[in-house]
Parts: sequence; structure tokens; C-alpha cells
Amino acid sequence: MSKVKVAINGYGTIGKRVADAVALQDDMEIIGISKTRPNFEAKTAAMKGYNIYAPADKIDSFKNDGYTIAGSIEDMVKAADIVVDCTPGKIGVSNKALYEKEGVKAIWQGGESKDIAPISFNSEANYADAIGADYVRVVSCNTTGLCRVIYPLDQKYGVEKVRVTIVRRGGDPGDIKSGPIDALVLDPIKLPSHHGPDVKTIMPHINITSAAIKAPTSFMHLHVLNIQLKTECSAEDVKNLFASRPRIRMIADGISATAQIIEFGRDLGRPRNDMWENCVFRDSVSVDDGELYFFQAIHQESDVIPENVDAIRAMMSLEKDNLKSIEKTNKSMGIGFKC
Repeated sequence: MSKVKVAINGYGTIGKRVADAVALQDDMEIIGISKTRPNFEAKTAAMKGYNIYAPADKIDSFKNDGYTIAGSIEDMVKAADIVVDCTPGKIGVSNKALYEKEGVKAIWQGGESKDIAPISFNSEANYADAIGADYVRVVSCNTTGLCRVIYPLDQKYGVEKVRVTIVRRGGDPGDIKSGPIDALVLDPIKLPSHHGPDVKTIMPHINITSAAIKAPTSFMHLHVLNIQLKTECSAEDVKNLFASRPRIRMIADGISATAQIIEFGRDLGRPRNDMWENCVFRDSVSVDDGELYFFQAIHQESDVIPENVDAIRAMMSLEKDNLKSIEKTNKSMGIGFKC
């Protein structure tokens, strides 16, 4: 069987990670990535051997900088079976007309409105909905992280309601324009934040309210969760459930901060110190008066990457069993090694 031809439109924080993950799959191949300017990420893509495509009016500027350009972004889309749009939030919607014109399947990221595609995607919760689909949105890093813990809890015990406060990182490590520097910013000031409603695009029956605060850090997001379950369980039951899930890592061994988790990722030899799994602080899991409480950290740069790979596999009908796709993706990327 021939490999699915995947194009990555946008080679920034998410795009470069999706490209590397797709390149590891034996049923997919990267036909090219797009860049709008010849910066260090374009240089890295060239060093990795990815075909680089650029806007037609920018091709000469790339060539003047010594790049070999495979063609325009339109040429790349024409050559693809599916495009993973990793352009900055609110930009991807402007590319939809091109994908529709060329009859190419497309995946967008969580920075786009839920209206951009008929399906919002999570590998565990609604993989089947994306089988054969033309357009899918992989939900944001925070929403992905919430779905990964809410879905198994709901399947096992039933979820009555979820209340979550999200302490968001102010910007990614390489983002020199974001803030805040010396403040905690209510983001938004009026409840709820978009995260709860976004969870409902995947699990509409979940009663969830979310609040978010932006903090002066670049490492990870931190979730403070309070969940009322329909069936009684112990903290140990929840710990065992989370430990059994393919993309949840229980964090212990003296780790009590997001910076330590990133250092742990470095020690594990993770590329870019990525933590693709939810990082649940094991000792924080507690049940009091029938309500579950815990903290989890979400690596905003990487947790959606395996979801994008699974979305490709579903949309291209390469695998109809979500657990088999998750297992295949995890094995190729090195997700699941516990220590």
C-alpha cells in the first residue's frame, strides 16, 4: 500500500513537530512543508531534507538566501493527499478555499474556530467520527489535555460536572513578543474561558466550566481540576485508571513544578524536551466528600502532536480502530515509556 502524502502548511512550533512525527510513520510521508520567510526554522527544515514550499511572491527571496524551493504553496497542496494546517491561529481559515479548490483533505489546529470543520477531534473520545472525513480540527493543547482525563473518568464512573482553572503559560520559549512579564492576567476576565465549551464540541454532554489565567512562564500550562463523579471511587482507583491510559503520565519522585517536568523530559532524551502526555501529579489526586481533585501539567508545544497523526490515520481510513492507531503512533514516537 502506498503511503499517504502529507503536506505541512506552516512550520512553526506545531508544524515542525507534526512533520517530525509524521516522518516516523510507516504509512505516511512528508511531501513538503511551507515557510513564508527564510528564518532558522526554514534552515532546519532544509537540513532535515524536507521539501520547502513558499508563497509564490516569496520564492525569489528564499532563492536569494540560497534555498532550493520545490514550488509554491499551491503546488504543495496539489501534490498532497492531506494537508495539516499549522499556520498561526485565525490564519488557517484563509487557506480553506485553497484546500476546497484542490479537493484535498485538511486538518486545522485548535487556534481556529470550531466552525472551520464539522469535527473537533480527540484520539480517544471521538476517533470514529473522523474516519473518512474531509475536514477536521484538532482541538487545542488545553482542550486535548482535558479530554484525555475527562473521557476515561466519564466512561468508568460517569462525570456529573467539571470545574477547571487553567494557569496558562504566557508564551512559548521561542516567542519573544508575548507576555505578561510581571503580572497574572485574567484571560478572559469573564467566565467561562473557551476551554470548557471546546471540550463540549467533543463530549457535548459534559457539564464543564473553565477559567483561565495567563502567567509569566513559558514551560507548560497547569490545570487545577475539581470533578464530581456519578459513581463512588477512591483516589487510588483514579490513579490506577490514569496510569492505564496511553497518553497520561503520572508524575512523582519529588517533582512539584512544571520546570522540573521539562527537565525530566530533557533527562529522558525527548526531542525538544517534549512531553506529549498529560502530566498528572500523582500525589495531588484526592477524593473528598465524593469530589475528585488533582493537578495536571500540559506541554503546550507538544501534546497535540500525536493527535494530529491519529487524525490523519482516521481521515485517510488507514486504521478504523482508534486504540490501534494510538498504539502505532505512540510506539513510533516513543510515548509510553514509564519510569
